[in-house]
Amino acid sequence: MIPDFLVTHSGGFHADELLSSVILTRLFPDARIVRSRSPEWITPGADRIIYDVGGAYDAAAQIFDHHQRGAPLRDDEQPYSSFGLIWKHYGRDYLAASNLPEDNIELVHASFDLSFVLPIDLMDNGALSPSGPLAGLTLPALLEALKPVFDETDPEADDRAFHVALAIARSFVEARIAKSAAKLRAEALVHQAIVDAGENRVLELPMGMPFRPAVVKAGADHLLFVVHPRDKDWCLTTIRRDDEGFAVRADLPAAWAGLTNGDLEAASGVKGASFCHNGRFVAAAKTREAALAMAEIAVTEATSA
Repeated sequence: MIPDFLVTHSGGFHADELLSSVILTRLFPDARIVRSRSPEWITPGADRIIYDVGGAYDAAAQIFDHHQRGAPLRDDEQPYSSFGLIWKHYGRDYLAASNLPEDNIELVHASFDLSFVLPIDLMDNGALSPSGPLAGLTLPALLEALKPVFDETDPEADDRAFHVALAIARSFVEARIAKSAAKLRAEALVHQAIVDAGENRVLELPMGMPFRPAVVKAGADHLLFVVHPRDKDWCLTTIRRDDEGFAVRADLPAAWAGLTNGDLEAASGVKGASFCHNGRFVAAAKTREAALAMAEIAVTEATSA
C-alpha cells in the first residue's frame, strides 16, 4: 500500500520525527506530510502512515508512536523513538531505494541503527543526556535549534521551520548512508591490497580510503604504513593502534618531523620527498617511488629500534 499521507504531530519538532520523515519521504515521495494532533488525522487508516503521535505502535495498522504506556523496547530493553520504529520497518526498503547493493543492506542497516538511530532514540527518550561543551552540538540539538523562537506569532512558522529542518536532516542521513556503503567498498579493496602485500610491512592502496577497519579485520598486525596517491602527489601514513586516540603502530622517523622539500630530501636521502607532519603521522612525496622509498626507511627505523 502506498500512502497518501505521512502524519506526524504539529507544534515543535524533534529529531526523531524529522529523521523518520527523511526515510518515509524517500520511499513515498508523492505522499503529503500532515502535521496534526486532530483525531481525524491520528486515527489509523489505509491511506496513511502515522508516526510519533497517536498513542499506539501497530506496524500492521501503520502507526508508530512510542509515548504510550507499554511503549516498544528493543531486544536489549532500550527504548525506541519513532525514528527507531520507522527504521526497523522501513530502513531496508530505504537502503534498497538508495541503490545499495543487496548484499550490503543488512550490514548497513545494522550499522546505521547502532551508530546513528539508537543514539537518537536514547536522547529522545531521555535515556542519554549529553553534557559538557558539546552537548548543544549534537544532531538533535542542532535540528531543534531551527524551531521558531518563542514569540513567533505566525501560525505557519512551525511548519515552515519543519521543512527547512527536514532538508538538513535528509543531507545527514544520506551522507551517513553513503559513507557506510563506501566503507564496505573500501574494505574489499583494502583486503585485496593486503593479500597482494603479503608479508610486506607497507600496504599500497590505489587511492586514499578508510583502511584501518579492514586491516584489523584481516588480522594484518604486521603492517606499519600505508602508501597511496593523493592528487598529483603520494601520501605515506601511519596506522592507528586503536579506534580511539592517536597512538600509532610506528611513527615516521623523528629526523623528518616538520621538514619539507629540500630539507626533507636531505634528512631522508630520498629525492622527491616533499613533506612530513611535525606529528610524524603523515608524509608526502612527489612520486610513487619516493613514497615507497620513504616507507621502507620508516620500516627499517621502526623495526630496528
